[in-house]
Amino acid sequence: MRERVRTARVARLATTDPDGRPHLVPIVFALDGQTLYSAVDAKPKRSRRLQRVANARERPDVTVLVDHYEDDWSRLWWVSLRGRARVLDAGEEAERALGLLADKYEQYRREPPGRPVLAVDILEWRSWDASATG
Repeated sequence: MRERVRTARVARLATTDPDGRPHLVPIVFALDGQTLYSAVDAKPKRSRRLQRVANARERPDVTVLVDHYEDDWSRLWWVSLRGRARVLDAGEEAERALGLLADKYEQYRREPPGRPVLAVDILEWRSWDASATG
């Protein structure tokens, strides 16, 4: 389960907006122990002030879903990570997280992401694997 998350290239981050509605976005990330990191990258966005970051500041309970799909449904799996988000605007942990992200994604070596960095301290791991349901 941990290896699947560590090597996955994309996940979905669910936060809660000010009206209590779910806000779901795809993210790239790096896993370090029990903490998952994601940053604001240079891909075009409406604003560098992202709703996911504002949501995490106000309501830090988040869920990250990492999954795998194939037309062969016996190979499907998902891992859900529930945790508490922290927004890192600066500091040593933010720098380490940016390094982990650059190590994982060549795009970040070419064009480093900025801050803030979103850190999710994972409190619960849940998973499902189609091959194990037989």
